[in-house]
Amino acid sequence: VQLQAFGGGSVQAGGSLRLSCTASGRTFSNYHMGWFRQAPGKEREFVAAIGASAVTTGYADSVKGRFTISRDNAKNTVYLQMNSLKAEDTAVYYCAANSDYYFLSRTYMTPRTYKNWGQGTVVTVSS
Repeated sequence: VQLQAFGGGSVQAGGSLRLSCTASGRTFSNYHMGWFRQAPGKEREFVAAIGASAVTTGYADSVKGRFTISRDNAKNTVYLQMNSLKAEDTAVYYCAANSDYYFLSRTYMTPRTYKNWGQGTVVTVSS
């Protein structure tokens, strides 16, 4: 599956952005989807994930209550609504697809379990 992320930009602290990631090439609804981010000089970190059926989700503690992941399987798209943005949310955001059968936190939080990645979209939050 090929992924393309977009929707990044520059906002002030407290603002909102919605990221989108569109998939093509394979049956989107077969994949769990995740969002990760990587700030300059830091390792890539988990942000949020959603199961293939869109019933279950998982979030990093740092974004709980501020970010919401959702998906529209009819549109082959996963979204990340980001509210109450902070300067520390500044990073390149990546979407990724995971073909594991089960949606388990020990896998969906781990970047190496995702085989397909989008190109990244930059989010800059100024304080």
